[in-house]
Amino acid sequence: MSWVLKKFDELTVHELYNILKERVNVFVVEQNCPYEEMDGKDLASYHLFKKQDNQVIAYLRVLPKGVSYKEASLGRIIVHPSYRGTGIGRELVTRGLSFLNQELHETTVKIQAQSYLQAFYESFGFKKISEEYLEDGIPHIDMFLQKG
Repeated sequence: MSWVLKKFDELTVHELYNILKERVNVFVVEQNCPYEEMDGKDLASYHLFKKQDNQVIAYLRVLPKGVSYKEASLGRIIVHPSYRGTGIGRELVTRGLSFLNQELHETTVKIQAQSYLQAFYESFGFKKISEEYLEDGIPHIDMFLQKG
């Protein structure tokens, strides 16, 4: 198993296919939520993922400031169902935040989180900054992290 971090243009066709396949499997199929998965933000993002046997088992995209919000962001965070509860999600978010801080020198991060994951994100220092709202029929909250 190896972690990979690439800009969009550095992804191989197979990596991109596997990333999109897993994102659709989780967000569209598993969560029964038809929405516009291809939102144009991938082109300006970094893609962090872990592979096992050529399958993407954990993924997130790192959005530099100005892509989704005036702050940097993490999004499309997924862990393959077979690997949930193993700590890989915590490692994934830790790696994403470290990249934002160490490589992009960002100290503020804004995310849109599914409400049921509030405590998970709070464990990284995120604070809830909005009331709960429905996004594509799923309860979400906005959260903010300020470092330094």
